[in-house]
Amino acid sequence: MKRFEQAPSSLDAFATTKLDALEAKNQRRCLVTSARAGAMSMHVDGGPELISFTDNDYLGLSTHPDVVEAAAAAAHRFGAGAGASRLVTGNHPLYTELEKRLARIKGTEDACVFGSGYLANVGIIPTLVGKNDLIIADELVHTCIHAGMQLSRATVRFFPHSEVTHVHDILKAERAKHSRVIIVVDGVYSMDGDIAPLKELGLLAADYDAWLMNDDAHALGTIGGGRGSAHACGAEGLVPLQMGTLSKAVGSYGGYLAASKPVTDLMRTRARPFIYTTGLPPAAVGAAVKALDLIEHDRALVTRPTMLAQRFAHAMGLPKPDTPIVPLVIGTEADALNASANLADVGFKVIAFRPPTVPEGTSRLRFSFSASHRDHDVERLIAACKKLGLGGIS
Repeated sequence: MKRFEQAPSSLDAFATTKLDALEAKNQRRCLVTSARAGAMSMHVDGGPELISFTDNDYLGLSTHPDVVEAAAAAAHRFGAGAGASRLVTGNHPLYTELEKRLARIKGTEDACVFGSGYLANVGIIPTLVGKNDLIIADELVHTCIHAGMQLSRATVRFFPHSEVTHVHDILKAERAKHSRVIIVVDGVYSMDGDIAPLKELGLLAADYDAWLMNDDAHALGTIGGGRGSAHACGAEGLVPLQMGTLSKAVGSYGGYLAASKPVTDLMRTRARPFIYTTGLPPAAVGAAVKALDLIEHDRALVTRPTMLAQRFAHAMGLPKPDTPIVPLVIGTEADALNASANLADVGFKVIAFRPPTVPEGTSRLRFSFSASHRDHDVERLIAACKKLGLGGIS
């Protein structure tokens, strides 16, 4: 068979130029091989052991022996893959139990599981609103929410982070011009660790017949007794659209919407990422079911991550967090990368987050705490950070 020699193409030239520009700004991203184990230990590219304080596995459930066993049992019983989309033959029996548990935890009538949190957001929003409608979104909402909003073709208005008064101003000026209105926020903002003012927003949404939606990716399993941000804020019943992920505190994979039965049935009928995506592997669903059981019944488990975060922040002279996330803004990309590298040299994995994930000039280390972190590892991290001059006290 004749082989065709390919000359350098304009496509490669374009990609190389873009990569070089990102490299010059310290914004190029590269994959590293990370072999994770229990107690948040990991080996990066075959190197020495590091303790990760950058993971989203807030409860350590991805390596919990009972969760791993449940995943294996599901795979043995139902196979390695789902075989098709859920509306074809991929709706294996474990889905029913998973959605029932999610609805119970979130305090809703039903829940609908998607292939991932990203797929959930790019499916939910365009299913509910279109070009004649209005979306009011916090300026710091996650990227996948931006994608869902663009697909909806609705009018989008952003408000300054957590400024309820500004939301009121938008509703007062524009509500009458649009058929349907959604207010979209993150329950917990992943780069700062703060919680959305859901009670105030929920009451405001009810006054204007708007629908409040929160992305609870970083809240399920960590706050509100494990039930998430609406329960942490006393906003039960005020957030009719509770979206989230199964890949963080739950330790598995997938996304969901917890809502009323008519809304979840609409998702199963019209949300494109649900209709046209193969169902989750049975192992992922089995693991999630077991993880949710632990979240529901182990109070000490769900309170430990925030307790450890508060211990760290107090020792470092940083503001007291309400979630397991403690941000430390460094400034430039280069300085944040150097701080991350210095911590790696003494045994800790803490990622430097850079633009466009965070605004220009606010590159940071984001420390995230897990129930599986050992007390002595937290103390070692505090000592290392102080020695490096990080935080509010040196």
